[in-house]
Amino acid sequence: MISTTGSTCSPSSYPPLRDRCEDIPLLVWYFARKCARRLNKQIETIRTEDMDSLVHYHWPGNIRELQNLIERSVILSSDAVLHPPPFAGPRREPNSPPREVRTLAEAERVQILQALAETDWVVGGTYGAAIRLGVKRTTLLDKMRRHGIFRPQV
Repeated sequence: MISTTGSTCSPSSYPPLRDRCEDIPLLVWYFARKCARRLNKQIETIRTEDMDSLVHYHWPGNIRELQNLIERSVILSSDAVLHPPPFAGPRREPNSPPREVRTLAEAERVQILQALAETDWVVGGTYGAAIRLGVKRTTLLDKMRRHGIFRPQV
């Protein structure tokens, strides 16, 4: 995988998706928008229970499994609602909340991912994530590298 800074990073260096459940909604929307744009479809919403199901799933296949599931969902959706197909497998306890952010570094990582999702992974420029976060583009790229945040390959 190639990062925005040109260095390479192996998928094994990323924390497992099952340990980053707070990232799942952002990734769902990123993959849904990307695929919908490619297929000339309009996806505007996802039912709360479907998103909860995605967040509580164990994700043994990591981010590629999520990406493939969302792409299938966009293809199969006939309206503006994303309909993930039902899937069975290991789940986290439904009553246990997603892992809380415990450190400043984790909070910064979550903020960066949210800004990137909102800007469709545009880092610099007038409408980029750096402006939203109040930092220089180069500072954001450095923080992304330090946090292991790389643009998903679609």
